[in-house]
Amino acid sequence: MKIEQLKTRLSKDRPMTTITLRMPVDVVDDLKRIAPLLGFNGYQGLLKAYVGQGLRRDLERLDNDAVTALVSSLKRHGVSESVITEALNEAAHR
Repeated sequence: MKIEQLKTRLSKDRPMTTITLRMPVDVVDDLKRIAPLLGFNGYQGLLKAYVGQGLRRDLERLDNDAVTALVSSLKRHGVSESVITEALNEAAHR
């Protein structure tokens, strides 16, 4: 995730929206039971944390897939491994 996206995600005054989500009662009961054990005031905070974790994991995977596809394309176009490695290192340390 890029630094600017991360800063936006950490901002306390992000716009919010209300959603309706249908879930089995036993799942909500389990969320309510374990939320305080994990330091959450309620199950909704825990649910948001779970969604955020999964979203970050999938975004990272998809971003990495895009980088992998780009590297493969550059190699097919004759860009040397050393140039690609140098560019990746440069981008990682920005």
